[in-house]
Amino acid sequence: MSRLTRVERPYEPPRRCHTIMSREDYESGKESRWTELEIRGPIKNLSPNLWTFNTVTALFLNDNSLQRIPADIVLMTSLVHLDLSGNKLRSLPAELGDMTHLRELLLNNNSLRVLPYELGKLFLLQRLGILGNPLQPDILSMVNEVNGTAKLLSFLLDNLAIGPRAPNREWISVSQQKSRHGVNFIVMSYNVLCEKYATRQMYGYCPSWALLWEYRKHIILKEILDSNADIVALQEVETDQYHTYFYPKLSRFGYDGIFSPKSRAKTMDEHDRKFVDGCAIFFNKARFHLLEQYLIEFNQLAAAHSSGSEAMLNRVMLRDNIGIAVLLELKDSAPQLHGPAHHLLVSNAHIHWDPEFRDVKLIQTVMLMEELEAIAKSVQSERGIGYKTLVPGMPGVPVLVCGDLNSLPDSGVVDFLVDGQVNIDHPDLQGLSYDGFLARFSESVWPLMGEKSAVNKPKLMHRFALKSTYSDYQMPFTNYTYDFKGVIDYIFYSSDFLNSLGLLGPISMDWIRDCKVVGCPNPHIPSDHFPLMCEFELLL
Repeated sequence: MSRLTRVERPYEPPRRCHTIMSREDYESGKESRWTELEIRGPIKNLSPNLWTFNTVTALFLNDNSLQRIPADIVLMTSLVHLDLSGNKLRSLPAELGDMTHLRELLLNNNSLRVLPYELGKLFLLQRLGILGNPLQPDILSMVNEVNGTAKLLSFLLDNLAIGPRAPNREWISVSQQKSRHGVNFIVMSYNVLCEKYATRQMYGYCPSWALLWEYRKHIILKEILDSNADIVALQEVETDQYHTYFYPKLSRFGYDGIFSPKSRAKTMDEHDRKFVDGCAIFFNKARFHLLEQYLIEFNQLAAAHSSGSEAMLNRVMLRDNIGIAVLLELKDSAPQLHGPAHHLLVSNAHIHWDPEFRDVKLIQTVMLMEELEAIAKSVQSERGIGYKTLVPGMPGVPVLVCGDLNSLPDSGVVDFLVDGQVNIDHPDLQGLSYDGFLARFSESVWPLMGEKSAVNKPKLMHRFALKSTYSDYQMPFTNYTYDFKGVIDYIFYSSDFLNSLGLLGPISMDWIRDCKVVGCPNPHIPSDHFPLMCEFELLL
């Protein structure tokens, strides 16, 4: 989830005033930049050149004799206020609905008998004036109600014809099989968009019926089943939906699973606990056997590692994000597996969302990797599981790190996971005092780093040799909304033990452009995230 809460401020119409450039300004070469333009008089036709004025934010064409507005008005990409009142308009171009930046659209006192349903796409519109038109009475009465503009826009959007489905995402081959005896399996990671977050306030560009969980859940389940994934990591799964929908449905198709809600669920009564979202991991029972499951509560770890740090107590400990992990044993279903059993440690995490808390994201990720290292070492020593490694201290258990990390590829979180280390003065820590926590972690890694020096700074480290399954060009975004488009979801894997063979490519950019998709979810895309999927080879 990368949700920047949209703050709706009261719309302030532009002041209809003008200034005249002085001769001195003109002679000095000062350039004019029109942001407001008013054309008045008995105007019947407009020059096509008008639509090239893409710096204009307010256009007043009211009280003229215009009978039509061309579709090219959509070229005015900066337009926020449009006044077409007092003309002779009988219809409007459907393209007007593509001007999603509009905040005010005045159509009063024309001859409009119908409104194009495409106007429903103007989800940022705060004022729609349609009085004085021979429209249907129910339309006119709706706009006069409290929040009438929002109600009318929702009505129009809900009745807008659905566009074509997106073409299937293409499979991208990454590398060839490295071993004749390798075992292949497919992993999916998917933030399914919890029901309580799927609101018109957050996703006003999506029809209200397409936001309903009863509609979206069937598409999500179909995506999971169609993937034929052996391991499925889901984020933002509501507690009740896990127990009443996902687990019963997926178990019929041979999956077993585990789930844990965010830590706040412990403080709630039974009814409220049902609506807390969390993380789930499902696996194909025909291929894997569950040995252990683990819960990683970041607020509990923050309390344990606070060492008196106010930042740890006031910033990290207050966030109830979690991670979960499973230790899976690959079932002996192929001739090459005869002999010692083979194992896989799979984790799934949902890191804090707020971009103002980059430090929290990084600290949570550091704690996640510390816990996974501890688990790997524990199963190696107690169960005798794992492989010998060439690097001292490197866990010998193959690991997958899945999740919505709410962090861009250039973040400290991704630097830490891919490089295996970040300096303790990394910019994402924002200069906040995590001294006790940092000292404890840096002390644990000094033996691997040699003697301390001014050049050789203390670092936060992990010992897994991780790679990301996707590069930037293979997946330009995993989260696609009107306000934000970027990569924040990941699947990392142990490159010493796993080989990435192929992955599910991005959604068609041609479809997004041709269908003018400004954000997801939409009737064909059930979440604001796209599922990631990769096929791995376990090197034996």
